Amino acid sequence: MAKSESTGKKTASAASKVLTSKTASKGEKMVAASALAQTKSKDVTSKVVASAAAKVLKDPKASKDAKSAAASALTQAPAKKAAAKKK
Repeated sequence: MAKSESTGKKTASAASKVLTSKTASKGEKMVAASALAQTKSKDVTSKVVASAAAKVLKDPKASKDAKSAAASALTQAPAKKAAAKKK
């Protein structure tokens, strides 16, 4: 099920700052690029980017802008399916 969210202006600006940063990690830039790509679209975040976003949010060294982009990307990730119960 696709989500109806898209990246807002403030978060897009933060993602842009991350992409131009010389100190941002590869994961931070990947997440920022995904968030920025979803500015005017209803695309969903891939599993790889969602995983990277989770790592960025847990990283105490990640910048506020990187965490903002990561949160946006995770918000746009498809919901996890509930595991089937085994008998």
